[in-house]
Amino acid sequence: MTKAPIPPMNPMDPRGLAEETAARLRADVIAGHFRPGQRLSEMRLAADLSVSRNTLREVFRLLTREGLLVHAPNRGVSVAVPSMAGVLDIYRVRRLIEVPALAQAWPRHAAVPRMAEAVTEAIAAQAAGDWRRVGSANMAFHAAIVALTDSPRLIAFFAQAVAELRLAFGLLDSPEQLYAPFLHENSIILDLLTAGETAEAATRLASYLDRSERVVMTAFARLENGALRG
Repeated sequence: MTKAPIPPMNPMDPRGLAEETAARLRADVIAGHFRPGQRLSEMRLAADLSVSRNTLREVFRLLTREGLLVHAPNRGVSVAVPSMAGVLDIYRVRRLIEVPALAQAWPRHAAVPRMAEAVTEAIAAQAAGDWRRVGSANMAFHAAIVALTDSPRLIAFFAQAVAELRLAFGLLDSPEQLYAPFLHENSIILDLLTAGETAEAATRLASYLDRSERVVMTAFARLENGALRG
């Protein structure tokens, strides 16, 4: 799926370049290009992102503060491994942001076509058996729900939370089990919204998030039990 365009920054502003690069790296996390626990090569990543190593170190600092990366002495920087407590907190945040966003949404908002595009993309990716693409489309669908708020702060905050959630999903061994039950729900929520039934769409989303959380927590519990037995 095509990444959302990032506003141009002044290339002479080191802080702006670091923030722009951090946004690119965060988008790659959301797209599932990095695995939890994966170590990052400073030299290789600086070349891939076409930035200096000093800029990349500032990017690492920004994303470490967000909880997406971790730095360990003598081991360098690696992608964070989310915890069950962290995932539970993200779902709490999602309920606080997404459900009211739908309940108060304008059915002809500019973000609604983005929701429809994400639904179409997810269905096509499912047919191709590309579950990483399905995951990216699903994240785009929920990001578009947050865009209904017209709040740049909420949109930016949600992007950080979704990146961490995508890392959590990367720990699970069955992406089909994670996404397949909810693709049809996305279509139903979109239909309710476009029909002006925003309260029903919000209620449906609240139930959706409850079920999604249970699926993820069950998978996490199996993962932790397997690690303990191992």
